Order: sequence, then C-alpha cells, then structure tokens
Amino acid sequence: MTPVDRIEALREEALSAVASADSTSDLETVRVRYLGRSAELTEIKKSIRDLSPEERREVGGAANRATGEIEAALSARLENLAAAEREERLGSEAVDVTLPGVPYPKGSLHPSLRVIDEVVDFFVGLGYRVAEGPEVETDYYNFTALNIPPGHPARGMQDTFFIDEGLVLRTHTSPVQIRTMLFQEPPVYVVCPGRTYRRDSDPTHTPMFNQIEGLAVDRGLNLGHLKGTLAAMARHVFGEDVSVRLRPSYFQFVEPGVELDVSCFACGGSDPNCKVCRGAGWIEMLGAGMVDPAVLTEVGYDPEEYTGFAFGMGPDRMAMVKYGVPDLRLFFEGDLRFLQQF
Repeated sequence: MTPVDRIEALREEALSAVASADSTSDLETVRVRYLGRSAELTEIKKSIRDLSPEERREVGGAANRATGEIEAALSARLENLAAAEREERLGSEAVDVTLPGVPYPKGSLHPSLRVIDEVVDFFVGLGYRVAEGPEVETDYYNFTALNIPPGHPARGMQDTFFIDEGLVLRTHTSPVQIRTMLFQEPPVYVVCPGRTYRRDSDPTHTPMFNQIEGLAVDRGLNLGHLKGTLAAMARHVFGEDVSVRLRPSYFQFVEPGVELDVSCFACGGSDPNCKVCRGAGWIEMLGAGMVDPAVLTEVGYDPEEYTGFAFGMGPDRMAMVKYGVPDLRLFFEGDLRFLQQF
C-alpha cells in the first residue's frame, strides 16, 4: 500500500471515528489517535523529507488534505457534543426556585444580655442615662475616689488584676459613676452596665463578669426612694408577684449600706427543698445604699445640699437565678448546646 493509499485509509477511519464519538472525552481520544504527536498520520508527514520531490508533493498534499478534513470534522463534532452535554448538565443541575430555602439556625440573645437589656430598659424608662467607661482604670477612679484609700481592707477583698503601677482592670463599674459626677453637675441619674474583673473562679464567680450599677444624686433623695426604685426593678425583671426586703450591710462607698433580697419566685417561700432559694424563701440579689458624703465631697458636690443612692447588681447571677442555671461558668464557655436553650 502506497503512502497516499494509507493516508486515505487513515482519513476514512478518522472521519468514521469522529462521527461515532458519543462525548467530548471520546472525541479527544480520537484526536490524539489520528492527529497526536505519535499518530500514524503524523509519522507519515515526518517521513516526507526522505521522499523524492515528486513523491513529496503527492504525499504531502494528501496528508495536508486529510489533516484538514479530520480537524474540520473534529471541530464540528465537538461543537455539537459540547452543546448537548451543556444542555444535559443544565437539566440535571436545575434548581427549583419554588422549593423552600435551606433553614439555618437562628442566633439568640445571651441569657446575661437578656437580663442586662431588661434592667437597662427599665432605668432608661425612668429617665436614667446609660453611661460607660474604660475597663482599664486608674487606681484613683477604681478605689481612692470611692472612699477606698491605700491600705484599706476592701482593696484586698476585690482580688484585683493589676496591669501596671496605678493601672488595674476595673473591679466594678463604680468608676463610671465617679467620672460622671466629675463632669456633670447634679442632678445625676445614670445606669452603668459593663464588664468587670476579679481574681475569682468557682460555680458562682468568674474572673470576668458583667455588672450593672446605678447612681442617683439629687436634692432630697432618701432610702425610701432607693427601696421603691429597686422594688419596681425587681418586679420588672422577675414578675409582679415578687416582694423585696432590705438588710443592713457594709459597702465602703455608701452609708448606710443595704442588701436587697427578692422573694423566691420559684416556690414563693413555701418549699424547704427549693433549689433556687434553698428553702430560705428569699434570694440575695444586689448591694446598694446611700452615697457616702465623703464620695460626694471628693467629686465636688455639697453633701449638705445633695444626697444620692447607688446600687450594683450582677446580671450574670441574676440570669442564673431566673433561668435555673447551676454554674455561672456555663455563661462564658460558648457551648452552643447550652446557649441554644435560650
């Protein structure tokens, strides 16, 4: 068989293979087989240089014509196969836009933040202003201005995180009250939510915790105003049936100082085995008192003209009581299994 005859046979084989290819991958196999670098037709074209001038023209022309026809057939078949495969893929991957979307779990407010919002909303409704301050505080604002001089036992009770000489992580949000009074003339009504820090960790204490403090300074304020305000706040958070009582206590920046208890909203004081109040019938909720005249003097207020009351509560512990959570540390571990319950 002459080279020209072999070229013709290869052309017919290639065109037949192109026509019978069922996919673009089959068509690529055909291309490599008949036009690839190792294909027989390619080898014939390489051997043309060894032929006589007359044979070169004849064999070369036949090889070029065969190559052109095969390439044209490949191109046309590829276009048809690619279009068919595209249509098939679009059909198989079609999206029914009428189907409902994939549901994603919704987030929710952290239980501590729920209580913070409830308390802050209550005081804002009374006309209090929300005040904030730095979490890294000076010794003066955190202790000295609050009637806690150097060497005072209360400094040790705070278990403070000291950053540098004269700088601490605030142990309460009371410094915000001092900053407010230093830059505002009476009357003052502020509520101060924020994060605070103490060296403590157990089921009811964490090194970082939330706190809400409030301050009212005006003419004629007394302990009755304090009790009425806190009683209304307790009913707002824990329900209308809650009762409150005040017990004498000591806090270095108030005089007199009191602690506020709320009646157990779980058992009403009737269950000696109640897990919330442990049979006492009352739940300790916060500390408060009338602002010590020494604090008012420190910020430039006349204690003969103005009186005030202050209070501080832990919304994390309030959330523990309200939602029956046994361990405060659960609020800060970020476990979704716990948080999704709220």
